Amino acid sequence: MKELIIISGKGGTGKTSIVASLANIFDNKVLADCDVDAADLHLILNPDFKIKKEFWSGKTAYIYKDKCTQCSKCQELCRFDAISANFAIDKIACEGCGVCAYFCPQDAIDMRENLAGHVFLSNTVHGSMVHAKLGAGEDNSGKLVTEVRKHAKQKAEENNIPLILVDGPPGIGCPVIASITGADNILIVTEPTLSSLHDLERVVNLANYFHIKPFVCINKIDINPSKVSEIVEKCAELEIEIIGKIPYDEDITKAQVKKQSIVEFNQESQAAKEIISMANELKRRLNI
Repeated sequence: MKELIIISGKGGTGKTSIVASLANIFDNKVLADCDVDAADLHLILNPDFKIKKEFWSGKTAYIYKDKCTQCSKCQELCRFDAISANFAIDKIACEGCGVCAYFCPQDAIDMRENLAGHVFLSNTVHGSMVHAKLGAGEDNSGKLVTEVRKHAKQKAEENNIPLILVDGPPGIGCPVIASITGADNILIVTEPTLSSLHDLERVVNLANYFHIKPFVCINKIDINPSKVSEIVEKCAELEIEIIGKIPYDEDITKAQVKKQSIVEFNQESQAAKEIISMANELKRRLNI
């Protein structure tokens, strides 16, 4: 079983649009959306929700009114102003540090685990899909990413499916680390802009730290030729292979409006042809 993680150093590079097209091209795979802070692959693939699992993580303080003597010790110690004048907990402001509960002289404060989000096991026209939604203001998105990957692997193993195709989160933080740890292959989607060039190098360094050799795809390649040249030079310097160069195509936006990938919407477009060519190269490299 192979796991291909598609990530980007920054948001807005077109990563999810490319994942949706690869979902259309690759056969016999499980899909996973690990961008749990802002999941949007489902907007294109329109999944049929089958199973919904609760995700519990982090803790929030709770004050027992019958025990509380309103001594104000908790208010004095709280550095997040999460305890109001009438000794009620602001669930958004509370960071779950537990200081108030530890020092409460009446043991009137308890730390309760949060329902932080949900994991969904769904069906799409392109196969099974695991995705999630993190609650507003909740943290531990890296832990939720791990849950998504775990369920995707279980699904693949149960059905003897050889590939897990993952839409990873942008950036280099905890969710990205949780997405790529132990992965077989990474495809980094970048674009010819100054910020993307900077973030490409950071995410390549992250992949190297985990000893995973990434591939690179340059999206919207015709919007800034000089920056494309810089990306090519940087990839050569970092010994990273570029296996996809996709032109800007307004049909991609039109496809998204119709909840389709560009490959479904217009297979004859230049962008679709380049994505198909890249997908075939990935199939060859992954031996699938």
